[in-house]
Amino acid sequence: MYNTLISFPAGFWTSLGHLGIDAQDIIRKGRLPNTIRTQQAVTVAQYFAIWQAYSDLVGDIAKGIVSLASAFETAKFPPPVLATYHAGSYREALSFMARYKQMCPPDSMRIAEEGELCTIDLGWGQPEQVGPAILTGITLAFLLELGRRGTGRPLSARSIEFAQSMGDVQVLEEYFGCRVRTSSSTNRMVLHRRDLDRIFVSNNAELMEVLTPVLDKTLEEQLSSSSFSETVKQLAKQSLAEGNASIHVIAKKLAMSERSLQRRLADEHTSFKQLLTEGKQEQARAYLTDPSLPIKEVAYLLGYRDQNSFYRAFRQWEGETPLTWRAEHMI
Repeated sequence: MYNTLISFPAGFWTSLGHLGIDAQDIIRKGRLPNTIRTQQAVTVAQYFAIWQAYSDLVGDIAKGIVSLASAFETAKFPPPVLATYHAGSYREALSFMARYKQMCPPDSMRIAEEGELCTIDLGWGQPEQVGPAILTGITLAFLLELGRRGTGRPLSARSIEFAQSMGDVQVLEEYFGCRVRTSSSTNRMVLHRRDLDRIFVSNNAELMEVLTPVLDKTLEEQLSSSSFSETVKQLAKQSLAEGNASIHVIAKKLAMSERSLQRRLADEHTSFKQLLTEGKQEQARAYLTDPSLPIKEVAYLLGYRDQNSFYRAFRQWEGETPLTWRAEHMI
């Protein structure tokens, strides 16, 4: 399963206001489209750009982590995250979070219990997909915040490790209530295992019985239907309308190198050239069913410099001219 679109909570933009940050400053700093605030999902590149812009604007990474984690309203979380607050215990909530985290890449989460400790490790789907430092910090802060808000207790972590520099470490140590180490080989939070047994004051068993099957079905559909090649094709089709569907552009949207993109496609027995051709063919059919679009405009939208080039390509795909195909399918 590979998702290129990542659910992005509207609560983030609301929280910026509480922190005195104008959302437009994030958009300008990250060179993002103005429509980003109303998008329910963003690309990997946009996701990283948002967090990096926030980090740059707040200045100190640690301050940005603690400020946002404290200001983010529980009610503003997306459904999969909000559901965890209604779990029976901190352990159950973390288990739900790890499961449904699969619906929101590019980072992953692994939980292990041993002795008196519970270790939470964060990772990235691809070696080159390493997000901004502030994103890792926010993720671990939200996981601890989950326990604090759910149990109603000022829980502390036992230790924290970050692979990247995190700014003023003292600020983080005061927030997490433990020693924080940076420049580590991993991104990890270690909790006191006894805290996982604590009951959630926000537990709502009836609501969980309703939400869990819905979320499980959504996760199952997402895991079974998505493929990397299909993702690349859809991005290529979107990029055609934007005027540039090159492999460089698509790789950038996926926050990965061109070589990695080509390797992943080869693993699925296809290539970027083949997917781009399929995307153009599918888009051509869609455009031609709209009688208001002149053939010349269709050719332009598909990235052809002239109408004759489009005619030749379409004949190879369908065995007939665009005009003939349109006439047959508009009956």
